[in-house]
Amino acid sequence: MRRLDGRDGGGQPLRTALALSLVTGEPFEMTNVRGNRSTPGLKAQHVACVSVAAAVSNADVDGGEVGSSTLRFSPGDVRADPVEAAVGTAGSATLVCETVLPAAVAVDSPLRLTVTGGTDVRWSPPADYLRYAKRPLCSRFGVEFGVSVPRRGFYPAGGGTLSLRIEPAEPTPLALDRRADPDELRVYSVESDSLADAAVADRQVEGVRDTLAEAGVDLPVHAAVSSVESDSPGSVVVVVARGGDGGESVVAGFDAYGERGTPAETVGARAGASFLDWLRGDAPVDRHMADQLLVWVALAGGRLRIPAVTDHVRTNLDVIRAFGYDVTLRAAGDGAGAVVESDGGR
Repeated sequence: MRRLDGRDGGGQPLRTALALSLVTGEPFEMTNVRGNRSTPGLKAQHVACVSVAAAVSNADVDGGEVGSSTLRFSPGDVRADPVEAAVGTAGSATLVCETVLPAAVAVDSPLRLTVTGGTDVRWSPPADYLRYAKRPLCSRFGVEFGVSVPRRGFYPAGGGTLSLRIEPAEPTPLALDRRADPDELRVYSVESDSLADAAVADRQVEGVRDTLAEAGVDLPVHAAVSSVESDSPGSVVVVVARGGDGGESVVAGFDAYGERGTPAETVGARAGASFLDWLRGDAPVDRHMADQLLVWVALAGGRLRIPAVTDHVRTNLDVIRAFGYDVTLRAAGDGAGAVVESDGGR
């Protein structure tokens, strides 16, 4: 059994451990789960991650309840039966999906997952980031999945639904160590229908456009604006940079959530500013995608240039190495950030 310390890094080390346990079939024990947080132990969304991973793999679980600081997880064989999970209120549905996605390398037929909870909540990837940034990038190295969002869930009520169909995969090594300049930006701006009269989604797009114009960035911007039914009022904007070919490519996403008292234009400006900050560097992916792709570097091999070595990167790599994967991290040499490399073996 792999022995892991989950004190640092929030819920990411737990999600990575669950993913690798599914893939390898190896059990683990994690102590001090989220130990450095103000409310340590498992929260509802982490319990949902454990429950879904257990359902997918017929696992034996000890300590999988809210507040638990020690988790023992012993998986069985991964199966492709449909799985449903309720995170509760506005716990992140997208992070549950991220946990199970690496099971693609362990299934023989498509795995269907339906999660209810928060589809678009702070401190987690929005649903449109998963759909329009993560999915096309994963497709480039042979990992295919489909995403639908029948209903949006904003904080605090949640009540959204996210459906995922994961195809069996034999991923090819990642080759994401160089970046071309983006060719275009796609902006996905969503408002609850209760905010439609205030044109929140349109104004979020205006905030993105104005921020780019002020910075002198002249790129085609294609916007998709939508009003949706939801249990709580809310809004989100996702900016996706795309482009490149010939080994130099870019798919990077940047997001911002609406909040009471903050003008919609300011929300859009925040997403635009995150894009501009990334544009000044050399990495082909954004910093959140970098965290998410480390598991795939371990499983498939290859090279990934990341914008920065964050605490999440360090703790994520600690877990990956604890499962026996040989992953190296070195300075990029020609600028900020670093390069993560692996031959895909243990």
